[in-house]
Amino acid sequence: MIDQFPIKQIIDNQGNLTDKTFESKITEKLATTMYKHMLRIRTFDKKAISLQRQGRIGTYAPYEGQEASQVGSAIALNDEDWMFPSYRDHGATMTFGHSLLHILLFWNGRNEGCVPANGKRVFPPGIPIATQLPHAVGAAYAEKRKGTKNASIVYFGDGATSEGDFHEGLNFASILKAPVVFLNQNNQFAISVPLFKQMNTKTIAQKGLAYDIPSIRIDGNDVFAVYFYTMNALETARNGEGPTLIEAVTWRYGAHTTADDPSKYRDQTESEKRRESDPILRMERFLKNKGWFDEDKRDNILQELSMEIDKSIEEMEKYPKANPSDMFDYVFEKPTRGIEQQKSELLQVLRGEV
Repeated sequence: MIDQFPIKQIIDNQGNLTDKTFESKITEKLATTMYKHMLRIRTFDKKAISLQRQGRIGTYAPYEGQEASQVGSAIALNDEDWMFPSYRDHGATMTFGHSLLHILLFWNGRNEGCVPANGKRVFPPGIPIATQLPHAVGAAYAEKRKGTKNASIVYFGDGATSEGDFHEGLNFASILKAPVVFLNQNNQFAISVPLFKQMNTKTIAQKGLAYDIPSIRIDGNDVFAVYFYTMNALETARNGEGPTLIEAVTWRYGAHTTADDPSKYRDQTESEKRRESDPILRMERFLKNKGWFDEDKRDNILQELSMEIDKSIEEMEKYPKANPSDMFDYVFEKPTRGIEQQKSELLQVLRGEV
């Protein structure tokens, strides 16, 4: 089955083109824009981890190593498209236009963080695993019913493919020919469980066969492969030809979240080895090969990015602390007895009464 789904690549680890059919489509402007976005989301990721360690935001889900998968796919979208992220895809949402302030507010427990800026169609991050997939199909089908050319993209990890929502989402999308792209970031681990322990299939792409959905595997650390194959899938969706399942094979360097210790279940020397295929390093090598790389310009970009993120942090910290009652008060019109009990117990703990 692996032979049926070879990993598609456009540039290799050394930044060399491996598929010349895309050469004329890769402009200096496209490449430098992608590079800047990847630098931006990695800088944000590192700052956010630091903020969590300082107690300035809550538990945080890092994505270092997955920048190409998130940037390449997000850039492929049109402004009116829908994005359905998991809790690890804020790199994609900020690339699509979600504000840094709102993303930080989300990780600081404030409801404003779930409201996309500038009218962007970004669904609140899916915390329960895979629940965002059926939502993405529904939004895509609604666009189809309205006669638009808008599509949905939904992000999820390898662990999500073991959930019922994954199969329900693919089944509905297949039946309805919904204009949706299923973007799986296969980072090899569902929290602590390696891929081979959670599924017997050799690829995630082959799971699309059961639903007669076109499926491909791509090098998730190759931003060009992610971009162009996502563009193809979106074009298929817009033309009324239905969904596509993309398996982007990548790697998460760090912890599942800042509440996790990956050394308990994974040999961390493997992460260091994987940095040889780092998506940002690969892009730098490509830019150098093309004569498009400027170290001074990169340093200036990093300085600008740091200032942008620091300004967003400053704005975030002007907000009052999140009210713990909010998570209970807005679930139902009238809170149930169980929710009222949970709220009472939490508030007692926070007041030090228990």
